[in-house]
Amino acid sequence: MKTKPNQKKEIRKLFNEMNSKTDFLNLLNYTKSLIYGVKTFPFTEKQLNFYINIDRIQKSKSVETYKTFEIKKKSGKKRIIHSPCKGLKEFQKCLNIILSTIYKPHTSAHGFVIGKSIVDNAKNHVTKNYVYNIDLKDFFPSIDSNRVWGRLTVKPFNLGTTESRKQIANMIKSICCTPMKVERHIEGAWITKTLSVLPQGAATSPVLTNAICERLDIQLTGLSKRFGLDYSRYADDITFSSMHNTYTTDNGKQETIYKKDNTFDKELRRIISTQNFYINEEKVRLQKRGYKQEVTGLIVNKKVNTPSHYIKEIRQWIYFIESKGYDKAYELFLKKYIKNKGEIGNSKPSMLLVIEGKLLYLKMVKGDTNATYLKLKSRFDELAQCTPSKLEYNLEDDETVLNVEEKETIYNRDINVIIDAIFNEGLEKAMNLYKAK
Repeated sequence: MKTKPNQKKEIRKLFNEMNSKTDFLNLLNYTKSLIYGVKTFPFTEKQLNFYINIDRIQKSKSVETYKTFEIKKKSGKKRIIHSPCKGLKEFQKCLNIILSTIYKPHTSAHGFVIGKSIVDNAKNHVTKNYVYNIDLKDFFPSIDSNRVWGRLTVKPFNLGTTESRKQIANMIKSICCTPMKVERHIEGAWITKTLSVLPQGAATSPVLTNAICERLDIQLTGLSKRFGLDYSRYADDITFSSMHNTYTTDNGKQETIYKKDNTFDKELRRIISTQNFYINEEKVRLQKRGYKQEVTGLIVNKKVNTPSHYIKEIRQWIYFIESKGYDKAYELFLKKYIKNKGEIGNSKPSMLLVIEGKLLYLKMVKGDTNATYLKLKSRFDELAQCTPSKLEYNLEDDETVLNVEEKETIYNRDINVIIDAIFNEGLEKAMNLYKAK
């Protein structure tokens, strides 16, 4: 939800003045009233105590605060999502608004930032001779609760000024983190340990990762300026780009920039390592002009654009419905869907909803005056009028159906944008739309 200036002012005032559990609870309840209305039931101290002590409760009782499921990545591998239970989710939604009001992300950060999208991220790297992509390994789970607590104690949160405020930082980290098995690099080897970390699926994880990555963004921005590059980060997806690929060292030697073990590569890895992140070596790639250059799922060779197969797929499904009718076209669609997604259980995707979402995404990238978009949209509207019931779908909760701009974000093929929708609008909405993708 978007907060008004006077609401943001009140959140900042209450946050800066809080110095006890009661103050923290009052701030949570003020924010809850903004989300659910003034008639909502306020959080109680008993509820707050339950969630800030959940680690100890889980060890002694069979209590599940998260449900886990997998989402298939474009690479074919699985991404594990942790969905918080209803009560915990409400606390995290409120905290997300509070923390997002207090913290403004670095200008190089584009993931999970209000007013920015993957299109804005990709624009930084259009028409460059060289586009260099790297991914950070296990992005959210790589951040443990101690790092969260430490970040909350300094600017702009400043929860380290008194012992009482430090206790509030403890409460926030307990609500935002959960124990899980994670990999850690210890003495040259990857070891599996159980630690309390940021889960991918909690509404609070994005703002906290951006806050924790602020120093990383500052240092990588400085590195990019030193070598004359452009830099941006979308969650765990880091991109550098430039017109050149040479650098003159202090001793006058000419070096290739984007080459392993050269000056840039060593400094890049040093910065990432000192910030307690690791590079996913499988995702490192240099894309040169003359070949397809892609940033967060978008083509950036001449302008920000969708891959050609994206439009071909939309055109293909519209043609199938036009020529074969919806039922026959749906049979073909479902076979391909199951092949890509695997078993779908009792959940059957809406073919028209898939096409609608893809068109909304196409509009976001190309603009609402683009001729290709307008032609496909016109053909789709004719089909939708003939089979309006096929566009209906149910959400698992009673929240409002997403508006056009929100759908544009959700329907991107890049899984990071679906994750963005989970954090901004709730897991149920994102998953219903993901199933239909």
